[in-house]
Amino acid sequence: MFENISSVQILTAFGLTALAGLSTGIGSTIALISKNLNNRFLSTSLGFSAGVMIYVSFVEIFAKAQQSLCFRLGERTGLFYAVGSFFAGVVFIAVIDRMIPAAQNPHEIHHFKDKSTKADSLHRTGIFIALAIAIHNFPEGLATFMSALGDMKLGIMIALAVALHNIPEGIAVSVPIYYATNNRKKAFVYSFLSGLAEPLGALIGYFLLRPLFNEITFGILFASVAGIMVFISIDELIPSAEEYGEHHCSIYGFVAGMAVIALSLIIF
Repeated sequence: MFENISSVQILTAFGLTALAGLSTGIGSTIALISKNLNNRFLSTSLGFSAGVMIYVSFVEIFAKAQQSLCFRLGERTGLFYAVGSFFAGVVFIAVIDRMIPAAQNPHEIHHFKDKSTKADSLHRTGIFIALAIAIHNFPEGLATFMSALGDMKLGIMIALAVALHNIPEGIAVSVPIYYATNNRKKAFVYSFLSGLAEPLGALIGYFLLRPLFNEITFGILFASVAGIMVFISIDELIPSAEEYGEHHCSIYGFVAGMAVIALSLIIF
């Protein structure tokens, strides 16, 4: 299967991952040109992203992983590996999440409307959030890349979901830095760079795992990716969508995300 992957497939998967990661720049742009952030847009987009990720993780990604592992290892052993890999992915991203202090954790919503806060403190906060987001984006990059490499249609949907949830992360980086320095360019650059971890994660993961590519490693990675995406959705996206104060918008976005990915899997 993996012996037949072409350079075009690899470049396309990497391009999707890069676009998804660098969408933090979109969030930064929105924050820097808008006097008031649109909470409905943020709430709906985060809910949409969560709907896509959760639906596709259980219906498509985990199913593909289970199919691949059961084909090679047998029904019972393959299912055991698939379930174990899923929860290994959950534990992996949860450990990363716990290693980052709450004050700088992008999974914790922060509002920086109070400009009276000391500039040095805001600047430091913005930098720490950028680093935290970069750490979180690393496994997300590998997840997006591997999904696109295994199924390009699936990869496009996941890249869209990741891009949508990277928008508020870009806002989280740029707002405190802009308030601290009054420099739009600097705020944008920090936000943009935090998204580079995503394609970097894809590259490093690919070159480290390439010699091991086969049906079994593919199944283990795919099941782990499903676990990572489900955890991110439950721990970050859904609470964040609720935090922006538009409960129904987040729910509508969540349902719309599931509907869009479900229809796309049927039609295409």
